[in-house]
Amino acid sequence: MGISLNVSSRNKHVPEIKRYIGTLKDWVRAIAASLPFKKYQPRLIAEMVYKVLFWLNRFPHNIRVHATSSPRTLITGLAIDYYKHCNIAFGTYVQVHKEADSSLLPRTSGAIAL
Repeated sequence: MGISLNVSSRNKHVPEIKRYIGTLKDWVRAIAASLPFKKYQPRLIAEMVYKVLFWLNRFPHNIRVHATSSPRTLITGLAIDYYKHCNIAFGTYVQVHKEADSSLLPRTSGAIAL
């Protein structure tokens, strides 16, 4: 069937996985260094990791299951949409709409794009 099992013993590291985790950490550090914050909320860190995993799984890997499709496309069946995924950079300050009545109160509030 063409399936190979990579077996490792307890407390041993798999080099490919260790390298992938190192790449993930490097990308998250790069995003954190570009943000103007000194402390990060747990939700912000989780969203940074999600963003990095999203983009790492968006492109085909060196060990290919499919020549042109990414792991994300193979699993979810969804392709990337420029207007949805590339419109606003992570950590950008944005104004979001909040429901209001006809008073003079502000109808937007500041937020960070995740």
